[in-house]
Amino acid sequence: MIDTYFPLGMQHYLAGGLLIGLAVSALYLGTGLVGGMSSVFSTVWSWFSRCPGFQREDFLRSRNWRLLFAAGLVLGAALWRYGLGNPVPVTEIPVPYLLIGGFIAGFGARLGNGCTSGHGICGVASLNLLSLLAVLVFLGVAIITAQLVRGLGL
Repeated sequence: MIDTYFPLGMQHYLAGGLLIGLAVSALYLGTGLVGGMSSVFSTVWSWFSRCPGFQREDFLRSRNWRLLFAAGLVLGAALWRYGLGNPVPVTEIPVPYLLIGGFIAGFGARLGNGCTSGHGICGVASLNLLSLLAVLVFLGVAIITAQLVRGLGL
């Protein structure tokens, strides 16, 4: 059964999870800042958009390190792919579905005042009750959605 769900093995998922956990732990312990990706996304937009929502003082103060944080994620993925010669995972999901899913996930992250990395990794680790509730809602909705999509044959 494991081979069905993880045809390339589980070791790279474990390594990635450990590295992400170490990175956000070091960030939080070293600076007291939460490394959630929805705030990284919004902060990066503060470089390009003059909309008041992106020009908040906390975004402007933290945008340098958040831009480096995002660049490190991209660089890490590039090193994994090109430095180690690992295959790129391929999906059969059509691009419009991926775009719609990304929009829905981004909207949900803003609506929930954070994403799974902010709430799930940083919030739960700091014993934040609202983050735990958010993660339970994320997981519950994801499980229900996956079952509905599977049941409808999409």
